[in-house]
Amino acid sequence: QVLLAQSGGGLVQPGGSLRVACEVSGRTSADGAMGWFRQAPGKEREFVAAVSWNGARTRYAPSVRGRFTIPRDNAKKSVFLQMNQLKPEDTAVYYCASSRGNPIFSSLDKVETYDPWGPGTQVTVSS
Repeated sequence: QVLLAQSGGGLVQPGGSLRVACEVSGRTSADGAMGWFRQAPGKEREFVAAVSWNGARTRYAPSVRGRFTIPRDNAKKSVFLQMNQLKPEDTAVYYCASSRGNPIFSSLDKVETYDPWGPGTQVTVSS
């Protein structure tokens, strides 16, 4: 059984940086991808970024491209979301998720591509 544990997040001022981490346990396949999504109050869950475990593919939402990166540590089975130049509109609960099998590139931004999901971690950008 694949389980995801999240850490990091918190409160930061606009323009600041934060890093959230996602540690995967129980995963035996070297294929597949990890995704990050976020959900603000009253809004649907939206795609943020994704990376394949072999590093060959990364994808970012237009709203975060150039500000966020998605480093990974395969040895520690961990994926991170490094968030720079944060804006108030980045405030949300951030979720990591593990893909079902080995998804095609065009599906990396779809909620249904992923299962299971992490518990979520709050990121608040405010002065």
